[in-house]
Amino acid sequence: MRRRTILAGGLALAACRRGQGKLIGVVPKATSHLFFVSVHAGVDQAARDLRVSVLWNGPYDETDYTRQIQIVDAMVARRVDGLAISATDETALVAPLKRAIKSGIPVTVFDSGVNFHDYVSFIATGNYEAGRTAARRLAALIRRRGEVAMVMQKPGGTSTVLRERGFEETVAKEFPAMRIAARQYGMADPARSRAAAENILTARPALAGIFASSEAASIGSIHAIRSRGLSGKVKLITFDSSQDHIRALKDGTIDVMLVQDPFRLGYEAVKSLAVKLRGGTPARRLDLPVKEIVKADLDKPEVRALLFPDWMKGK
Repeated sequence: MRRRTILAGGLALAACRRGQGKLIGVVPKATSHLFFVSVHAGVDQAARDLRVSVLWNGPYDETDYTRQIQIVDAMVARRVDGLAISATDETALVAPLKRAIKSGIPVTVFDSGVNFHDYVSFIATGNYEAGRTAARRLAALIRRRGEVAMVMQKPGGTSTVLRERGFEETVAKEFPAMRIAARQYGMADPARSRAAAENILTARPALAGIFASSEAASIGSIHAIRSRGLSGKVKLITFDSSQDHIRALKDGTIDVMLVQDPFRLGYEAVKSLAVKLRGGTPARRLDLPVKEIVKADLDKPEVRALLFPDWMKGK
């Protein structure tokens, strides 16, 4: 309920700013994840700072690429001045984005890529490198040996696919005594991710660690490990942040959180198009690093600013 309240407030803000000049459509992968609520806050802040209007709309579920295509086509029909998108599928969204370009609408791709290159800017976390970091941190926790598993997001989402590939290739190249013994998709759903993690833990009782590559995969893995009394025994590297993540880091269920800056992703996506629409040349590519957070870091000012940004205060 709390997430829906935040989201509804953001939608109201977007609707109130339509008189401020150029209209930029922003299409997230999903509106149901806290990650994209944070992206939305960055979008709203950029709209205020840069004096543009934003139209925010996306599918509720990250697996619903058909709905995302419909939203993109509706924004093209409405003739938005610019379009920013985090694509649910790297292939399915190519044709609608080409239709936008053909209509003269500049496109920025953020968070998750698409298999085309006619964008203004590509703005994302360095996802492959983040996956490599996850592999190295998990290796250090389990003394570079043993069976590990991946609770994955879904096929076709570039950002998480790159994280998973970075993890898998780094384990294979750098840690010969480690073996990825199981991989399962949670399909961007915490309950299904929990079921995936439960299945892995049942099938692999000697499992030493798990890499969960997304917010939903992380939450599902947290609950699966905790419910079996395996906190601290099965090492867990997670991605993204939520109250569930923070509690799990405090109680020892999570060993390392890898955290993006979704507020900045949203801000920079809108900024790139505002610069383009004013005749400027924004950066073609912007790679944002992840922040590694362990329990001892939680009271550091820079970590608190990332986990509890100003826009969340009072929510």
